Amino acid sequence: MTDHFIIALAQLNAHVGDLEGNVAKILDHRMQATVKGAHLLVTPELSVTGYPPEDLVLKAQFMAAVKQAVRRLALATGDGGPGLIVGAPWMDDWGQNKAPLRGKIFNAALLLDNGEIKAVRYKYDLPNYGVFDDARVFTPGPLPGPVSFRGLRLGLMVCEDFWTAEVSECLEESGAELLVSINASPYETSKTDVRLNLGVQRVTESGLAAIYVNMVGGQDELVFDGGSFALNPDCGLVAQLPSFEEHLAFTTWERDEEERWHCTQGHCEPGPEGDDAVYRALTLGLRDYVTKNGFPGVLIGMSGGIDSALSAAVAVDALGAERVHCVMMPSPYTSRESLEDAADCSKRLGVRLDEISIEPAMTAFGEMLAPLFAERQADTTEENIQARSRGLTLMALSNKLGHMVLSTGNKSEMSVGYATLYGDMCGGYNVLKDVYKTQVFRLARWRNNHRPPGALGPEGQVIPDRIITKPPTAELKPNQTDQDTLPSYDELDAILAGLIESEAGVGDLVAKGHDRAVVNRVWRMLENAEYKRRQAPPGVKITPKSFGRDRRYPITNAYKGPY
Repeated sequence: MTDHFIIALAQLNAHVGDLEGNVAKILDHRMQATVKGAHLLVTPELSVTGYPPEDLVLKAQFMAAVKQAVRRLALATGDGGPGLIVGAPWMDDWGQNKAPLRGKIFNAALLLDNGEIKAVRYKYDLPNYGVFDDARVFTPGPLPGPVSFRGLRLGLMVCEDFWTAEVSECLEESGAELLVSINASPYETSKTDVRLNLGVQRVTESGLAAIYVNMVGGQDELVFDGGSFALNPDCGLVAQLPSFEEHLAFTTWERDEEERWHCTQGHCEPGPEGDDAVYRALTLGLRDYVTKNGFPGVLIGMSGGIDSALSAAVAVDALGAERVHCVMMPSPYTSRESLEDAADCSKRLGVRLDEISIEPAMTAFGEMLAPLFAERQADTTEENIQARSRGLTLMALSNKLGHMVLSTGNKSEMSVGYATLYGDMCGGYNVLKDVYKTQVFRLARWRNNHRPPGALGPEGQVIPDRIITKPPTAELKPNQTDQDTLPSYDELDAILAGLIESEAGVGDLVAKGHDRAVVNRVWRMLENAEYKRRQAPPGVKITPKSFGRDRRYPITNAYKGPY
């Protein structure tokens, strides 16, 4: 009977669809595990394909390539080194003369050892809420039994299976000795504590130690933060991997006198919290979106305001100053302060700043539209022309120079429609899309006092103090501030968080002290701006309910609720 195991935990940044690259990464980590004498290497959910593969799994050619990739990994284990646990979409009917998609498609954990696919276990609990669409493309598997690996009975679980008791109880009852959960659990605020608490529940219910290996990296709107861990049967945290970075950790396991497995050697590295964690999520999400999609860098409209300043700081930390190009596009309403602040912030960050006046475009559009605008008063139309002139300018530079436009609107603005379609909403990605304005201010202050690990930007105060302290303004007309149109951001964000994250009603928010008329006004703005949000670029998800996959409201919607 085996009484000693070294299990390596590989917290990988998989690239969706890059089967060759993902296989190479797994094999590289396996080589490192071999050197350290590991018996088993555990990788995250769908580590072969990346997560989520979405409708890629419906392509016969893709699924055939997945099968070949897994076979290559299995063959590599024929050298007598560590076994592998990998994640991949899998079929239940791969007959040689049958079409690849004839069988059902499962989200699988596969045990590879001695040159073979030793065991396959399918994800039982398929999530179908928030950002998760597993139930759309995968078939739920049966309740799993344990798999045997060199004398150790492993209870393999796939992500959501770890979130409820049914699978772990089944595994314990059928003889599993150690729970091993492979995961692709995306970041959102307070998620680390949620995962650990769930781990404690599973260990308490089953009496078994548990290993939890999570993916890391950005994929479109999602950021996977890692934070993989291991718990002993007494619920003690015995290993925890860093957050927001790839990492390979080694855990030593021994069987005690009661025939229970314990981790006797591991290392814990607590993850960041609060604004620190959010900033790292934004940085990782932007870095992977730009890099994995092959953009040489980003282009930012630098207004002298806090949103563009924070976006530029995140971009420099993610990509390096040489890959960030800022453009100031003044109008007749742009203040001298804004020009100075944009220049000062760009200098502190070390980025290139060009200046292109949009006044000629405003004049040209005014003359072009004059016959149809005759005898009509100027209104938000002329303001939007300014924003769209800037959007057109940035998109032209993007087309010519190749950099992706990074839009800079925050969640408060996206919520109430305080943004211009085809203007300041232009871009390929928006790093602040899920960040409320009040948090934008906090993050700016936080970054001025901290340089996160792995950041490529400079230390010190990268955002000038005046940008943080001056009243926010779009500068589309004389003496304009955001609060001419919106409630104070403290009040607005509190109401929006209630309406969006909590799905609270008007009465609930009035009971918390908000004015009924203000709540109703914000609700109407939120609902009426849905058509704009559908046309907005993707952005990093950090809250439990981001716009896009998380919150799916109809554009055509007559329900306005009781006022």
